Amino acid sequence: MGNYKFIISGGGTGGHIYPAIAIANELKRRFKDAEFLFVGAKDKMEMEKVPQAGYKIEGLWISGLQRKLTFKNLMFPIKLIKSLLRARNIVKKFQPDIAIGTGGFASGPLLKMAAISKVPYVLQEQNSFAGLTNKVLAKNAEVICVAYDNMERFFSNGTIVAKTGNPVRSDLIEIKVDKDEASDFFGLHNNQPILLILGGSLGSRRINQFIEKELSFFKELGVQLLWQCGKLYYEEYKKYDSDIVKVKSFLNKMDFAYSAADFIISRAGAGSVSELCLVGKPTLFIPSPNVAEDHQTKNGEALVKEDAAILIKEKDLDTSFEATFKALMKSKEKQQILATNIKKLALPYATLDIVNLIEGILKLNKILQNKKKEAAMRWPRFNKWRF
Repeated sequence: MGNYKFIISGGGTGGHIYPAIAIANELKRRFKDAEFLFVGAKDKMEMEKVPQAGYKIEGLWISGLQRKLTFKNLMFPIKLIKSLLRARNIVKKFQPDIAIGTGGFASGPLLKMAAISKVPYVLQEQNSFAGLTNKVLAKNAEVICVAYDNMERFFSNGTIVAKTGNPVRSDLIEIKVDKDEASDFFGLHNNQPILLILGGSLGSRRINQFIEKELSFFKELGVQLLWQCGKLYYEEYKKYDSDIVKVKSFLNKMDFAYSAADFIISRAGAGSVSELCLVGKPTLFIPSPNVAEDHQTKNGEALVKEDAAILIKEKDLDTSFEATFKALMKSKEKQQILATNIKKLALPYATLDIVNLIEGILKLNKILQNKKKEAAMRWPRFNKWRF
């Protein structure tokens, strides 16, 4: 039962990689003797993050289409063909029992070859607006695991869609550190409001530039900052580190960061949104406009509709932010409404639910295989054309 082979593809961003690793970890916990192989895009962060998590990974020469005509787009057909051939060889050699795709450039070629090789596969769509790759692959998927309501509209009729939520870090399902301990850990004072600023693991240039411009505004309000500027920008912004502004390239202890925060500013990537639903703090989303199909804006808007968050587009920051944030700080009622409503949207057991579905598919396929073997033994001629 435990000798299954799992092939998993997800990458390009942390939003695709970390769910894939979370799913693999839970599968590994259940099936001690299972084998795992990840497939990612060469030169993307999964080639570093997946081995760090203890898993093997193969790389494909693949990248996404750019929004405007570029040399990279002209190379796309060549990359796609080479990646399909490489993926076919990987699937043939590894012979997985099931494939799992969490999005990203490499998942397309891998799951296409899995389908051709009659390998069942599961898709995990993190965003409120389905990506092109998952829409193309949906037809042959055993099940598509989603995090938002009404996702069926993106997929062909008959596709099984299950609302499971997005896998999140296990230490966030139940945060055990209290605010005093968390504030002290970062060298901040618990008697003044703390604003946590998240721009993603690499950081956001636009958010960093805006926070830099607003430092005096936050100081006037008596707000302390826990500012995760990203490793690409740390050298530029570390000069602002002080008693009331803590500049970090990366936050390893997110449970401490979330516990310390009174307010949160964040991008609206699928993983971030899922984490913040668990955390249940007043949140202001600044979605990145530079992502496929503007899915971050759609993710944030899905929460705004539930009165569970505030959203300000990058282009409106200079004109809207100060008044919006000041009003939020003054209204304890609004803070409570946002915190309560965002918490209601949390799906803390997403990883378990996704793996339960995967395990169910494996068991069903095992039963079907046994039935076919029995039929072959009883009616060998019938089996020749029926099975």
